[in-house]
Amino acid sequence: MITAIKQSVICAEVCSYSLDPRAVTSHVPRAGDVALFEVVSVGKHSHIEVVTRRQAQIFPADRILAAFGNRYATGQYEGHVPTAPTEQLHILGQGGAIGLVKSAHSTMPKPTIVKLLGYAVDAQGQVINTKYYSRAPVRFSGDVPTGARVILSLGSSMDSGKTTTAGYVARSLKQIGKTVAYLKLTGTVFTKDMDFNKDCGADFVSDFSQMGFPSTYLCDEDELLDLYQTLLDEAGAVDPDCIIVEVADGLYQRETNMLLRNRRFLSTVSCVLFSCSDSVGAISGAQFLSSLGATPAAICGKYTMSPLLVEEVKAQCDLPTATLEEILTPGFADYIARSVRAHEVAPSHESEARLVAVA
Repeated sequence: MITAIKQSVICAEVCSYSLDPRAVTSHVPRAGDVALFEVVSVGKHSHIEVVTRRQAQIFPADRILAAFGNRYATGQYEGHVPTAPTEQLHILGQGGAIGLVKSAHSTMPKPTIVKLLGYAVDAQGQVINTKYYSRAPVRFSGDVPTGARVILSLGSSMDSGKTTTAGYVARSLKQIGKTVAYLKLTGTVFTKDMDFNKDCGADFVSDFSQMGFPSTYLCDEDELLDLYQTLLDEAGAVDPDCIIVEVADGLYQRETNMLLRNRRFLSTVSCVLFSCSDSVGAISGAQFLSSLGATPAAICGKYTMSPLLVEEVKAQCDLPTATLEEILTPGFADYIARSVRAHEVAPSHESEARLVAVA
């Protein structure tokens, strides 16, 4: 019989625990609570990301150590931590977020089903929670370490190009000699986006999961701001010139919208990059951001793969557009490093085109 436990990446810092099977029928889980699960049937998630960041194949009867978490993913699942003791659950995210699927995109297969075997408890018998397991949160002050420029990477929706834009901007800034940190503030645990930005050249990468959050969906505003400050302070270790902060999902998603309407958060931001999948999203999203005092410095993302869509945006909007190739030019990097303030109107596309052309 195979008994080795596959420990998901969200539980990477949980090194010592006992198993309490009695709590299965009495404990109401919270986001971050750690438990042992047995795979009942494999659906959408046939792998979990383990502590080595390897994508480990899972099979029925496998045992996995994971954490309860919520999920908001318009292209995949909406899922929640159950509000009562529940034994049969779903894998919501490959990094080890467990909950109950509430809704799913029509293209999604059935979720992988797991059975709760017991909660991981400490020496005092308390259920272990991953949030800030090995470090304390920092209260939000709005202080940005070393006076770094915060570049906010936003998108019109899931999979609109936010992470790719962030990574290419990191690489572009590195090419002109800047020290760059990348932080993913919101989302569901999975290290792929951090790894991509590291590969692009960022000197420091981190995200919410490094503070033990299986996801940030349904966090309250103060908790999000404290998480942001904690990540900023961690990034200060490399004395960054620029800190790229990616916020998951689209502009109307709960936490994204909450942050954009928070003046204290926005006051830390020097520059906004907006990624979109289509021209209508580009125009309406840019207008929405401008109404909040967060006019994009450039409109980027998947739509720039189509020259026709780029022309549509240019015909309707004076804001700069930037393909991946343009992002990598020294002129664009210099433009971003000058950090157009979020509350200022960005220069016209023509002036940006001249910047790139002379680089």
